[in-house]
Amino acid sequence: MLNDNEAAQIAQVIERLIAHFPAQSPAEIELLVRRIHERFIDARVRDFVPLLVEKAARHTVGVYPIEITGEDPHSAEAMATI
Repeated sequence: MLNDNEAAQIAQVIERLIAHFPAQSPAEIELLVRRIHERFIDARVRDFVPLLVEKAARHTVGVYPIEITGEDPHSAEAMATI
């Protein structure tokens, strides 16, 4: 169950990732974080969920930046993000 504190922490995760990956679409980063967060919906211990979500999202954006943005992998902008 999502409480207000966890919701605020997830919002902070989104803000940090948007700031850390300025070349990525903020909407795509938010969507990614929310999808990862959904995987933890049944977690009984909630204390570390935001940390785990942030770690997974950072890894995903860092490894798969082109797929996250949906850019053409051969465009100049996409190549600059690799």
